[in-house]
Amino acid sequence: MSRPLSKWLAASLVLVGMVALLRGQAENQVPAAQGMFQAAEKFTKSLSPAQLEKASFKFDDAERLNWHFIPRERKGLPLRELEGGTLKAAQDFIASGLSKAGYEQTLAIMSLEEVLYLLEGGDRGERRERRNPGKYYLSMFGTPSAKGQWGWRLEGHHLSLNFTLNNGEVVGSTPEFYGTNPALIDAGPERAVRVLGAEEDLARQVLKLATPEQLKTILIDTKAPDDLRGANIAQADRTPAVGLAAGQMSADQKKLLNTLLEEYLKNMPADVAAKRRDRLMKAGFDTIQFAWWGEPDRNQRHYYRLQGPTFLIEYNNTQNNANHVHSYWRDLEGDFGIPVK
Repeated sequence: MSRPLSKWLAASLVLVGMVALLRGQAENQVPAAQGMFQAAEKFTKSLSPAQLEKASFKFDDAERLNWHFIPRERKGLPLRELEGGTLKAAQDFIASGLSKAGYEQTLAIMSLEEVLYLLEGGDRGERRERRNPGKYYLSMFGTPSAKGQWGWRLEGHHLSLNFTLNNGEVVGSTPEFYGTNPALIDAGPERAVRVLGAEEDLARQVLKLATPEQLKTILIDTKAPDDLRGANIAQADRTPAVGLAAGQMSADQKKLLNTLLEEYLKNMPADVAAKRRDRLMKAGFDTIQFAWWGEPDRNQRHYYRLQGPTFLIEYNNTQNNANHVHSYWRDLEGDFGIPVK
């Protein structure tokens, strides 16, 4: 076995192993708000006073809106400082905000830090500090309660999950960011690992079915932008949508577009996903617009946008020879549960 292939194979096996190691409770049996509160209570009770202080902020602290997905230093309580029952409580807390599919995807993204540690060069100690699957931070804003106003966040490299609760309801579940590097770990037949692959493939299928006339509207530019818009910005870019409206698509394109939306929606607990789906359908499925920038084929720089009256999805795969994905779901009616007028 060649050394490069050996490294990729080792990386893919590490990813699978890390997900298995980190896996905790991954299915929600109660309404999301109730599950989050119950999990938050157990988590806070498991913490030492010093750990609780690290994890806790006032609800109106500016840190609540200070989101990003780059590998920077963060406030909050890092998972690498937890073990035993406290780590299990943290895992259950994270799982309370996600579906089983969303939790698995979250663990896979966190585990990719171990893959990057294996693949990148440089000083081993510096590399381990930079690439550590435990450098994901839990933060709580306000005091978790069954009826009061509070929020929480899980964040680290290529991951930012933000939740706001009030009066026993989840009133905000965005920004919701997922990224992956490498996007593809190819160690041979049946050994490839491709996190966020479906989000790319389904969108490309919509593009491939486009008629020449439709392409005039879908393809905005043959050059893809270098990244998403609005990282570290509290509210999403509200520039009017561009691209082809679903109402102008064929039946097959509409079916693919709906499947693509479901791929994004499935990461959230069932009731949170249903609320998002209901809002976008009431606003009009046919008004959703799909736009593409860049090249049409895999392993080439590309970016797409899905936008309706209530939501914005952006997906960018341009870095590292189009093997490095950034994607998010934003609420155009207000991220962090803050209504936009």
